[in-house]
Amino acid sequence: MATDGTMPLPVAEARRRAAADRDLLLDVVRGKTTDELRAPYRVRSGPLGDFCESLHDLLAHVQMWDEINLAVLAEARRGRAHWSVEPRWETPEVGQVLNRAGVAAGRLLPSDLLLHRFQASRDALLAELSCYDEYAWVDPTLTGKREVTSIGGLAQYVMTVPGQQAYWHAALHLGVPLDGLTKPASESEVVA
Repeated sequence: MATDGTMPLPVAEARRRAAADRDLLLDVVRGKTTDELRAPYRVRSGPLGDFCESLHDLLAHVQMWDEINLAVLAEARRGRAHWSVEPRWETPEVGQVLNRAGVAAGRLLPSDLLLHRFQASRDALLAELSCYDEYAWVDPTLTGKREVTSIGGLAQYVMTVPGQQAYWHAALHLGVPLDGLTKPASESEVVA
């Protein structure tokens, strides 16, 4: 995300993208057995990435980042900075360690419990994004990132894979083309 004062995406669009992205992953794993979830999984461009070798791994990876991002936003709403937005945590090397550890921890969980945790994290993250109206989304606030001046800016910063379009995570790993997914919904299509 640009941190030069540009406006973040509207809150309704942020919620829509976050929900669509997580629902895309849920659609891919729905009805699969534990063996199918843990089987090697590749997309056209190769492995899933970030140490994910299966759909089970991808659930663990996205779920870990959703929990971290939920904590970032909850702390910012309380005027506190989350540990993960401190510069020493924002290096590629530390990010890789977090990715590797999150996937490894997820492998220890049975698939049904991991899926339950993923859905709970998804619901909590969407509920957090629903706490904001357009004014609160762009209102200057203490975010813990000096160069990010609103909750909306902070959400877009932490929930965007570097160099990619805002709020897409699972779709990128699954190799889903974003062109059809990035079309903004009308306000009537967005469920808060």
